[in-house]
Amino acid sequence: MNVLRFRVWAALLLLLLGPSSSLAQNNTSLDLRLVLAIDCSFSVDDREFALQMTGIAEAFRSKEVVDAIGQGKYRRIAVTLVQWSSPAAQFIAVPWTFIDGRESAALFAETVAATPRLTAEGGTSLSTALLFAGALLEENNDAERRVVDISADGRNNSGEEIQNARDALVARGITINGLAILDEIANLHRYFKKNVIGGKDFFVVEAKNYRHYAEAILRKLVMEISGLPVS
Repeated sequence: MNVLRFRVWAALLLLLLGPSSSLAQNNTSLDLRLVLAIDCSFSVDDREFALQMTGIAEAFRSKEVVDAIGQGKYRRIAVTLVQWSSPAAQFIAVPWTFIDGRESAALFAETVAATPRLTAEGGTSLSTALLFAGALLEENNDAERRVVDISADGRNNSGEEIQNARDALVARGITINGLAILDEIANLHRYFKKNVIGGKDFFVVEAKNYRHYAEAILRKLVMEISGLPVS
C-alpha cells in the first residue's frame, strides 16, 4: 500500500471512530472542496463510464460552472475525482485540483476526459465510496464547505452499512449530495434520500439514464459550487 492510500485509509478509520476536533484549526482559503465519486461497478459498462466522464468534463468547460466558481467569496474551489465499485476498488483517478477560473477549469476537464477506467468491476459499495471520499476531505480543512458528490445506478450491496457511512461523514460536517441514475432502478432517488445523502443543504438530482447524465451533473455542480439552496 503506497503512502497516499495509507493516509486515506487511516483517515477513514478516524471517520468511523467518531467526531473530530480538527475543525477548530480552520485556515479557510477555498469556497468548496468537492469529491466527485463515480460509479464503476458491474452494472456500469464502458459506454456508461465514458458518459459519466464526458459529462463531468463538459460541465467544467461550461460557462455556468465557471461563473458559479467566480461568484464565491474566494472564487476558488478544489476538486478530486474518485472511481469506485467494491470495498477493495476505490481509486483517486484525478488528484486534488484547484480551480479559480476558465483556464484551470478547462485543464481539469481535459484531465477528466483523458482519464481511463481504473477500477476493477465489482459490487456497489456506496458506503465505502462515502468513507473513502470523507477521508480525502478530512486531510484538509481549508474550505468553507466540504461536499461529496456521489453518482450511482444501484443500491449499496457490500461493505459498511450505508447509513453508518452517511452518519460518519455528516458528523464531521461533510455534506453528501447524490446523483441517482434511474435506468436500473426507477425509484433509486428515493433510496438516496432515505439512506445516502445528508448534511447541510443536501440534495439528490435524478438522471433518467446515462444519456441524461451530462445534463444532470451540470445542474448538480452549479448548485453545489454556488451553495444555493435547492428549490
